[in-house]
Amino acid sequence: MKILVSNDDGVNALGIRTLSRVLAEFAEVVTVAPDRNRSGASHSLTLEVPLRADKLDDSGFYSVKGTPTDCVHWAVNGLLDPDPDMVVAGINHGANLGDDVIYSGTVAAATEGRHLGLPSVAISLCGDRYFETAAHYACLLVQGLLRAPLASNQILNVNVPDLPLEEIQGIKVTRLGNRHRCDAVLKEYDPRGRPIYWIGPPGAIQDAGEGTDFDAVERGYVSITPLTIDMTAYAQMAALTSWIKEVE
Repeated sequence: MKILVSNDDGVNALGIRTLSRVLAEFAEVVTVAPDRNRSGASHSLTLEVPLRADKLDDSGFYSVKGTPTDCVHWAVNGLLDPDPDMVVAGINHGANLGDDVIYSGTVAAATEGRHLGLPSVAISLCGDRYFETAAHYACLLVQGLLRAPLASNQILNVNVPDLPLEEIQGIKVTRLGNRHRCDAVLKEYDPRGRPIYWIGPPGAIQDAGEGTDFDAVERGYVSITPLTIDMTAYAQMAALTSWIKEVE
């Protein structure tokens, strides 16, 4: 099988290098990733300037001056023929739990793969030490998805505790937790006295109850959350239709 690997931490990040190496033990791997860290890029596309892509000395590695979504889009629609069999995004340096999935470029890379018709997985390490542990579970999931493919409108968001493999407690299928409102934007001044602003840290955890991704990782389990790409709130359609009729 052929696997397209991407991320948002950049083509030289330890996480993506570890993932590509381990997947290459049983699959053909092509790695297409941003030339620098693009964490928080979400599902953005570069439309105002052309993309530039360079093949690196490493076999199968491409560096793109663009976003994670650009990377997957260009790889599938401009580089690879035939298409890859699967997209695996990661290993992200840090968790993508709860509300993080809204902003994550790693999750967006997987989402773009799904939009292009490919089974896709986003995998994150909740720390920065045990990338081999995360790569182990990435391999298990890729091989499992060959036997039990995902629905055509879903991806998997996987978060692995930053622990040695022997300390992982198992795997939990979870729902997204959520955080409180994020902290205030930080205002500072540049050397010329002009105001500058830094996005503050994420809010504290609000919902980390049983069954959430936060809870699973805290207890040493790998969290796997199926995400639906179709964002339609079907349960609200009838109520909204009724309300609209009242105001027409």
